[in-house]
Amino acid sequence: MANVEAEFFTSNPDPDNPGWYDWVLSDPECYNSFLGDMIVRRGGDGVGDNIARIRMFPERRHRNLGDVIHGGTMMGFIDCSLFAAMRVLDLGPSGLAVTLELQTHFIGAARMDEPLEAQVEVARETGRFLFMRGLVVQGKNGEDNMASFTAIVKKAPKAK
Repeated sequence: MANVEAEFFTSNPDPDNPGWYDWVLSDPECYNSFLGDMIVRRGGDGVGDNIARIRMFPERRHRNLGDVIHGGTMMGFIDCSLFAAMRVLDLGPSGLAVTLELQTHFIGAARMDEPLEAQVEVARETGRFLFMRGLVVQGKNGEDNMASFTAIVKKAPKAK
């Protein structure tokens, strides 16, 4: 992946996960840092190349009182995944894009002991907007659906 937004984040091949790239924010005090380590890739493992895959690794701070991933954590992860997907799918700079709408439907209780993966695709792209949708999954092969979502993202303004 080209490093076109170095002022916001870096992304390099992840040595522990072949085919994946790390997703590291330049500013550790941004909200996104709360999510911890994340890795990204385009397709793979039977998932089409039109799908961006973003993975986080739950920590104790992400849990609720029921010892499953807190819904707010999952929604924050979904929101951040939209922008990682923009980068993975080569949809232009994501650093200054904004979420206009995000609808989330929780399907299952996400477990603490395994990675959580957002699979994001673009339903439609216009000059100023991205209409995106996806699933949050868990399980060795992503067989357990935890949430579904749709979103509208306004692209970053063009440089003057």
